[in-house]
Amino acid sequence: MSKRLITLLLTLVLLVGAIGPLTVAAQDDCDFAGEVVVGVIASLTGERPQVGVSTEEAAQMAADEKNAACGVQIDGENYEVVILVEDSEAKAESAVAAATRLIVDEQVHAIIGPQASVEAIPAGQVANDRETPMISPWSTNPATTVDRPWVFRAAFLDPFQGPVVANFAQAEFGATTAAVLYDIASDYPKGLAENFREAAEANGIEVVAFESFTTGDTDFSSQLTNIIQQNPDVLFTPQYYNEVPLIVQQARELGYEGEILGSDSWGTPDLIDLCGDACNGLFFSTHYAPDIATEVGQAFIGNYESLFGSKPDDVAALTYDSFQLLYTAIENAQSLERADIRDALANIQLFEGVTGIMSFDEQGDPIKCAVIIQIQEGAFTYYDQACPAGFPPASADATAEPG
Repeated sequence: MSKRLITLLLTLVLLVGAIGPLTVAAQDDCDFAGEVVVGVIASLTGERPQVGVSTEEAAQMAADEKNAACGVQIDGENYEVVILVEDSEAKAESAVAAATRLIVDEQVHAIIGPQASVEAIPAGQVANDRETPMISPWSTNPATTVDRPWVFRAAFLDPFQGPVVANFAQAEFGATTAAVLYDIASDYPKGLAENFREAAEANGIEVVAFESFTTGDTDFSSQLTNIIQQNPDVLFTPQYYNEVPLIVQQARELGYEGEILGSDSWGTPDLIDLCGDACNGLFFSTHYAPDIATEVGQAFIGNYESLFGSKPDDVAALTYDSFQLLYTAIENAQSLERADIRDALANIQLFEGVTGIMSFDEQGDPIKCAVIIQIQEGAFTYYDQACPAGFPPASADATAEPG
């Protein structure tokens, strides 16, 4: 079965199941002059499968909505959005293979994904080498975009997120000591752990333990025992949602009573199901909070819930934003040439997405705010916000404009 047929069948399944405020017009009413072919790389199998599910759902929703409005508009003609989904299997080598297939075999106009930095960094090299625009919705490691003019992202960077968490630990809990527990074999937690340590020490917080483990480990008792002996005020663990429950539960069982803080990799609802009461009251930094979303965000959340029966997580929100950024770039460029799309992406300023207002800097990284979430009674609840100095400007009109 071809990928295009798979995509069509998935679309039909979603549309048949759709109820509520999302209105999808019959595409027969639109006279399409051609296609905008978007490759999507998602971890549908392997570790972090919920990340893949959220990616695929948000991508399909973004395509369906655009096609219901007769697609992307170029020179007065309508172009249908077609998405081709490739499974990265949550592996770097599979993400590279997926990017290569989409660019070489499918001749996509652009790629959305991969999500995790461990996949986005090597896939970004492929996209850059083959001069194809790529937007990673969720990757926060600087290496994904650095010196790669064809690669962009919708998420803030770890050098911003690390200080956000360190500042919060000091302001909220008066922390003077901290410990870190992270996966040394994975780019995202390794980089963010180092960003946090640097920011904490700059704030005068002593990092009394900096413990690591390797991907796949499930027994953290040795590292946690060393941490507890140092009695830190806070424990920062920037691990993925499927790893956090074991770390938190083992820390409490061993007697750690201090605060445990996390990062945007915690923001998948499965964390709450896996962790239970042990994670109640904990804090983490992330990209958006469903309970304070703007009008743009609330429209997205309502439509997503109607389609899929659950609130979207940050992966879904960032994926949806990535598609809107791509549509904006193509319509600003009035072209489907990859180079024109790339240039138009680089010039986007003050775009209002589900995850807030953002502008791209010279590296293809967004300037945007972070939020602090507290886990309360089985829900992610807004607690605070942290923005770069002077952003967004007071004059921001929250519209996407060409630079």
